[in-house]
Amino acid sequence: MKLAPAIGGFFALALSFVPVTAFAQNAGISGSPLPDQPYTLIYPEVMVTGGEAGGPLTINHPAMPLQCVLAVVAVEDTTWTADGALASLDYPVVSEGWNDTLPGFTLGASRVTNYQSNPALQYEGASTGTAENGPVTLVHTETVDTGNGYTLDCFYPTEVAAQARPIVDSIVANFSTRQDAQPVSAMP
Repeated sequence: MKLAPAIGGFFALALSFVPVTAFAQNAGISGSPLPDQPYTLIYPEVMVTGGEAGGPLTINHPAMPLQCVLAVVAVEDTTWTADGALASLDYPVVSEGWNDTLPGFTLGASRVTNYQSNPALQYEGASTGTAENGPVTLVHTETVDTGNGYTLDCFYPTEVAAQARPIVDSIVANFSTRQDAQPVSAMP
C-alpha cells in the first residue's frame, strides 16, 4: 500500500515548542462514523480531535507539541501484509516522499508492530529541522484490513521524545481497525 506521506504532514511544521507536562491520563475514544471505514482511535483524554467524516482525523495534545493524524482510504490490494511491506520498504523513496514536508527527513528504524486488531508496518524518522523549527520526529504506521488502508502518523519535536513517545506507543497499541474497541494499553 502506498499512501502519500504528506497526509497530515503539513501539520508537523506547525508544531510549536511549548513546555511539556507529563501526567497520567484517562482515555478518549473516537470511532468512525462511516460503517464502511471502521476504526477505533484511543488516545489521552486531554487530546483535542478535529476532522470531518470521511477525512483524516487529527488529534493534538494541548500541553505538548504532539499531533497524530489518522487517514482511512479504500484500497484494492487486499493481499497487502505488514511483513511484505516491511520486506519491500524502499528507504530512499520513503525518505524522499517525506522530505518536502519534513526537510532533511531521514528514515530510521522500521518493523512490524501490532495494532490492537492486527499487524502494521511501522517506521520512524526525523527531519533535520529548519531555522524556525528544530528537528521533528515522525512515527508512521499503516495496515490494510477489509478493503481499507489505514495510516496513523504522529509528529513531535525530537527534543520532547521522552515525554511524547510513550503516548505515541500507547496510541498505536490501542488503535483498532474495528469499531467499538476498548483500551488494551494504559495511557501514560
